[in-house]
Amino acid sequence: MALRRSIPLLEWARTYTRADLNGDLLAGTITAIMLVPQAMAFSLLAGLPPQAGLYASILPPVAYAVLGTSRTLAVGPVSVAAIMVAQALASLPPDSDRLAASVLLALLAGIVLIVLGVLRLGLLANFLSHPVLSGFTTAAALVIVAAQLPSLLGIALPRDWQPDDLPALVAAFNPAALAIGAGALALLWFAATGLERVLRAGGMSAAAASSASKTAPLLAVVAGTVAVGVFDLDTVHGVQVVGSLPAGLPELDLDLPGWTTLIGLLPSAALIAFVGYVESVSIAKTLANRRRQMIDPNQELVALGAANVSAAISGGMPVAGGFSRTMVNFNAGARTQAASILTAALVALVALLFTPLLAHVPKAVLAAIIIFAVSRLVDVRTALLAWRYDRIDGAVLLTTALGVLTLGIETGLVAGLVLSLLAYVWRASRPHFAVIGRVRGTEHFRNVLRYSNLETWPHLLLLRVDEHLSFANTVYLEQALMQQVAARPKLEHMVLVCSGINGVDFSALEMLVKLTLSLRAAGITLHLAEVKGPVMDRLRETELMHRLPPGRVFLSTHEAVEALRSTRHPRGSRDSGK
Repeated sequence: MALRRSIPLLEWARTYTRADLNGDLLAGTITAIMLVPQAMAFSLLAGLPPQAGLYASILPPVAYAVLGTSRTLAVGPVSVAAIMVAQALASLPPDSDRLAASVLLALLAGIVLIVLGVLRLGLLANFLSHPVLSGFTTAAALVIVAAQLPSLLGIALPRDWQPDDLPALVAAFNPAALAIGAGALALLWFAATGLERVLRAGGMSAAAASSASKTAPLLAVVAGTVAVGVFDLDTVHGVQVVGSLPAGLPELDLDLPGWTTLIGLLPSAALIAFVGYVESVSIAKTLANRRRQMIDPNQELVALGAANVSAAISGGMPVAGGFSRTMVNFNAGARTQAASILTAALVALVALLFTPLLAHVPKAVLAAIIIFAVSRLVDVRTALLAWRYDRIDGAVLLTTALGVLTLGIETGLVAGLVLSLLAYVWRASRPHFAVIGRVRGTEHFRNVLRYSNLETWPHLLLLRVDEHLSFANTVYLEQALMQQVAARPKLEHMVLVCSGINGVDFSALEMLVKLTLSLRAAGITLHLAEVKGPVMDRLRETELMHRLPPGRVFLSTHEAVEALRSTRHPRGSRDSGK
């Protein structure tokens, strides 16, 4: 059992059926058709030779298939990681070996993920809030689109170009390249919006029509390559093509730069690992829930780490679970990770036998594939909803997006993370509390600011705190409580209703002890009510419980009211927490 948990392949292989095989064969084939052009496109996006993307699509899916807990996650090169790789490589000296640096990034990212998995720190993904992730992906998509426009227009940007040079560069666009890129975009858009409907109207089954529509990237590559070959667009009209690729499978080797480069790339690798993990786990969880399956976040760290290490060994680039490819894999009927193994085998076959055909693929088509893939990541709706619901979350989203657009992907992401954590601390430092009263004729208690005609008593204050008590909010809470006391000159009893308190740290415990003594000096007795069992277990033998009498711990707020509303000096034994 322990072995099956550490190697999930043994779990699904044990119950593998013919129905699983049929679904996996179809899904694996369709995903491979989509992956080949995407892998080359994302490799060029990262500033690497196109074979780096192909090599990263062979061993990594197999490594994940053995160790991953998602049955449908499609691992390989992804757009966001590619642009992060490009930015990391841009910081290197011009004469650096970019492919070797990319291999190092993959290796470091893999090691970071494996270490986090061994330490069982999968919960770290929880710290990347939805506003940060949405702002990051939206801005990263815009950055990626902007980076691909020169290839789409057939423009060769010099390394030292300046913004003032842009109008002249755009004016020198290549009409043939733009025509091919625009045609590829039109084909991809039609395949995503109307092709399936047309095919079904022509008598094709729904499953076959859906599968055929997923082949659009390959069709765009084939059409563009044929156009280049027939009309000599590369030699006559200057259309940029991929160029010659090394034939054969990747050599299993590690050609790494020196320690200086390693140390310089480590922060970028850690961010690539973190973002790739969050993106992968998010889609994996979504699809697992649809089939009532479970994802182990810690095992996912190990699996994605192994995938990145295998990418490094095979001379590839950092990898993660791709959203669009995973959705294609899932919708095409993938039942297990056998689909990914088949995908890897087909990509290996392409690398072994068909690389000469890929040399004439126009870069404008690959740019169109990237632009179309990432354009769906631009999510303006979420930004508007976040701003309307919570201005702080909206500000976090906008800060992350603007940071990515103006400061770079890594700096923008870090800025969003920091602001998100600061917002969390700020909220925790200002806990919600309410003065409550009793609904007449009942045992229900409500906020006096929200309900009218509640029972209250001049000598009795019922105050409910709705937050974990911690060092972050003790000062604010103590001041708020004393303000309530100062506004009630006849007050003799304060009941702290703890139904919303899930924990009390040591700083908060000291504050409660101090509050008890301060109130007693003013002639006021502090009581507790509705203390949760786990909280009471920790408080039972503390100084607070010794200092509290004559205050009591009541099982319910109603019991406290009944005991205190008609007496000025109640006495009694302490009750246990509920």
